[in-house]
Amino acid sequence: MFGLEALDLARMQFAFTISFHILFPAITIGLASYLAVLEGLWLKTHNDTYRDLYHFWSKIFAVNFGMGVVSGLVMAYQFGTNWSRFSDFAGSVTGPLLTYEVLTAFFLEAGFLGVMLFGWNKVGRKLHFFATVMVAIGTLISTFWILASNSWMQTPQGFEIVNGQVIPTDWLAVIFNPSFPYRLMHMATAAFVATAFFVGSSAAWHLLRGKDNPAIRTMLSMAMWMALIVAPIQAVIGDFHGLNTLKHQPAKIAAIEGHWENIGDEPTPLILFGWPDMKAEKTRFAVEIPYLGSLILTHSLDKQVPALKEFPPEDRPNSTIVFWSFRIMVGLGFLMIFTGLWSLWLRKRDKLYTSRPFLYLALWMGPSGLIAILAGWFTTEIGRQPWVVYGLMRTADASSNHSFMQMSITLILFVVVYFALFGAGLGYMMRLVRKGPKIDEGKETSDGGPGKKRTPARPLSAADDDDADSDHSLTKEI
Repeated sequence: MFGLEALDLARMQFAFTISFHILFPAITIGLASYLAVLEGLWLKTHNDTYRDLYHFWSKIFAVNFGMGVVSGLVMAYQFGTNWSRFSDFAGSVTGPLLTYEVLTAFFLEAGFLGVMLFGWNKVGRKLHFFATVMVAIGTLISTFWILASNSWMQTPQGFEIVNGQVIPTDWLAVIFNPSFPYRLMHMATAAFVATAFFVGSSAAWHLLRGKDNPAIRTMLSMAMWMALIVAPIQAVIGDFHGLNTLKHQPAKIAAIEGHWENIGDEPTPLILFGWPDMKAEKTRFAVEIPYLGSLILTHSLDKQVPALKEFPPEDRPNSTIVFWSFRIMVGLGFLMIFTGLWSLWLRKRDKLYTSRPFLYLALWMGPSGLIAILAGWFTTEIGRQPWVVYGLMRTADASSNHSFMQMSITLILFVVVYFALFGAGLGYMMRLVRKGPKIDEGKETSDGGPGKKRTPARPLSAADDDDADSDHSLTKEI
């Protein structure tokens, strides 16, 4: 059907489920660190605004964390059900790395998550802060192991192949493979940037609706400081990541650039826009800037970038997709940097919280970080094709022996269940965002007793109907 095979459906299913899953850990990583900063500032300054923001975002964090765990379980099962040959070939590397993630990161998060979410009025302030910090550290450790596993698939080393299976010979080489440091920094920074724009967009929504208080202003201020500082850093990390990819995966870079062939000794131009045609082996409608490709990709005006025609057709990634996914990521990155700079300009003129054009930009930039993460992930994973383990195992050789009908049914079921389940979860989370932080919602109460009311922090308490006026979408006003 439509020229698709069971392998194509298995890839689509994995791409669909991981596209959902990657969004939740990204926000979890950023929000966990944000909550640790908020509680630390409250303990240091005794400013109740930070406490109120902590309780507001801890509810959203709890919902997001739960959806991340559920979607992550599905990813683990797919390695055994749809990609059993890959698991048989490389499971001795990927299996232990994912086990280390569970033993270190997940157990750390699970051990302190209950204290963090439900222990506000039950444990001491310092112990509660320690629990929050441990959860934040746990999310980063989880990122470490997941990226170690995926990076090994991109740039494998520290192994030997015995009887058709990968056998680790040097675990430090396996973990700290050539692309791992760059990909770890790039992903962790992306999570912080995405969270900053999510928080900033939430604040902009409330300010545009006339809800102006210290908590909302603090949300926007902290988010824009993060965008101003971290977005340019992300661009620098991305440059180093690109140099590393050029060295170890030159075909991926050629596909990203839509660069088909070098002419003599001429430097490589940068193709801003165009349409790479895999069959015709050329990029149609190309808009080029001479020399710039060599300058950006090799930091030289005379070195050439490898071209797609230098690789056999069966070893070429799909340039049509990665060419545009990469440009979406980079374009959003530049827009994030612009937003941060504009916020600084307005801050100096005391107009950060009142400039409606800027607030509308901040509002619409809310999902930009998550979209950029997805675009970057597509670039990384599709650019690795046709290899599941680069240079060692092709994707076509990694899938289980399922029929087209079996893959069609499971893909349809995944689409229906995911949109129903996670759609409801996202809708609930956005309802909490629209509700906004309550002043004094984290105020400590009595220890209870006969005739006394006890109100512990409840991160999963529903958004009340008495705030129904906040449920009207701002898009209706626009």
